[in-house]
Amino acid sequence: MLARVANNLYWMGRYIERSEHVARFMHVNYFSSLDAPNEHSQKRQFVLRSMRFMVGDPVSDPNEVLDEEQLLYNLGMNPDIPYSIISNVQWARENANSARDLISTELYEAINKFYHFVLNYDVDLFVKRGLYDFCVNITEMTTILRGKIRGTLLHDEVYAIIMMGMNLERATQIIRIIYTKYNDVLLARGVTGTEDAGQSFEWVTLLKCAESYDMMRRFYKKAPNTSSTLEFLILNPDCPRSVINSLNQITKHINVLDQSKNPKKDSTAFLVEKVRADLKFKYVEEIHEDIRNFIETKLNDLVNIAQKMEKEYFNY
Repeated sequence: MLARVANNLYWMGRYIERSEHVARFMHVNYFSSLDAPNEHSQKRQFVLRSMRFMVGDPVSDPNEVLDEEQLLYNLGMNPDIPYSIISNVQWARENANSARDLISTELYEAINKFYHFVLNYDVDLFVKRGLYDFCVNITEMTTILRGKIRGTLLHDEVYAIIMMGMNLERATQIIRIIYTKYNDVLLARGVTGTEDAGQSFEWVTLLKCAESYDMMRRFYKKAPNTSSTLEFLILNPDCPRSVINSLNQITKHINVLDQSKNPKKDSTAFLVEKVRADLKFKYVEEIHEDIRNFIETKLNDLVNIAQKMEKEYFNY
């Protein structure tokens, strides 16, 4: 396989996963604010700023008033914004086009359907009253795409490369969402530093953004708090959305491409194992001591894995 084609497959997986997380974050945060138990979390400006923070474009001026329709348009339907859903879907399709002969007809048709749904969605409807319909369709269609990937492709190198991209993006987006909601907790409670915000409503929102609220309640049999939420979404290997689970999956798929039992110290496999081992033997109390530093460190680790992966497998 050409490195260029492998790169297309990898980024197709990443863009599909990224579009889903942005859509779910917008949907959950926007509508969860209607049920928020405190006045600060109910404020529309608070919710809009949270959306901007999550996509890596935080608002620096605390006095700036965000235009709701413009922000929703930028995050969802603006093709000139690199982090918008429509941009991610377009890039996913372009990468699928470049690797057309390696993916199944069923998967390609599903990606085309996904692309045309987003491209033809009425912008005025979206920014005024179509957010729920649009975001729910995005999350459902990305679920279908994952099903097509698992159910129609040979589980060989092509599958491994796509899933490496999807799982690396999932780990990155989960960490970004945790960072955003932790920041929201501090703002909603009016606290600074790493003070425990305990039973904040933002932890419930965080778990719903990761589609993990129900399973977390069943696992711990209690309402979410700081420690249980972080432990479930970062350290629990049985949670399909957890960071450690994504790293486990990346390791599994790298082994398809690199079957050496003792990977070199400058290899992607070695770096992934190093980051995974750090999480595998970490207590949630250690994370809790300095949440912000932990999150920033893990984001850097994931960026380093991505850079190492592209250099080793996709450099052309």
